[in-house]
Amino acid sequence: MSIRRTTIARAIMIATALISVACDWEIGTDLPNTVTPGGATGRRTTLIDHRSATIDGLSDAELAAARALRVAYWHTSHGSQLVTGNDGMDAFYGGRGRFVLGGQDGLALDEQGTDIGNPGLEDFDASVRAYLADHADTDVVMASWCGQVSGASEAMIDRYLEIMGAFETEFPSVDFVYMTGHADGSGLSGNLHIRNQQVREHCVANGSWLYDFYDIECYDPDGTYYGDRNVDDACGYDGGNWARAWQDAHPGQWWECSSAHSEPLNANQKAKAAWRLWALLAAARS
Repeated sequence: MSIRRTTIARAIMIATALISVACDWEIGTDLPNTVTPGGATGRRTTLIDHRSATIDGLSDAELAAARALRVAYWHTSHGSQLVTGNDGMDAFYGGRGRFVLGGQDGLALDEQGTDIGNPGLEDFDASVRAYLADHADTDVVMASWCGQVSGASEAMIDRYLEIMGAFETEFPSVDFVYMTGHADGSGLSGNLHIRNQQVREHCVANGSWLYDFYDIECYDPDGTYYGDRNVDDACGYDGGNWARAWQDAHPGQWWECSSAHSEPLNANQKAKAAWRLWALLAAARS
């Protein structure tokens, strides 16, 4: 009996520790990405951030499964980076058709012309619902912000989280991907950082998918952190521009592409993280 009580006590201690870590996590610290197979009903928190901006370890089979997804994506200019970053990506990695959007053999990405905050949250809510009513075979819904998080109130982000949570409940066969807002140069004490942390904490607490747009902009490919140096959406920071510097120092290790408001390397990183996300989603749904 005492052994059983000891086992239970240890389990409670471990669970409490894990909850504490999840709730205290902030950008710039390590929280391992985790996923439990089983689709929308069986997932656990999956954070797609700067550590995900690599194709290392992705197999041909995993990428083939990702290309079979049907994804709807709401975005405007900033959110286009993860799409335009895909331009030239397949050729850069050998031209084997592994990183292809659209067409007969590519991932079906249906881009919508508005984002989460433009024209407004209630419009976003109505747009997603109308789309899913007409596209019942959708696997994944993604949506990005433009600059709205910079000036968002806590109540506005709460409403965003409420809308996304309702989607998850009402459309259990669809996986919904949350996003943080892009960097704006306001630093760790700025409203953007605080509101992005609000989104992260919700995703960790509720087991939701998160594509951490902001986190990807805070790190160069070598893992050097710029979030504490007022990094902005162009990858500029107090002291320079990390993307331009890395591009200059690493010729041949990145590819040219359009990157709205920013540098090609930023879009490269966003595209690589997107393929990591899609591969994880496909695996979780299998």
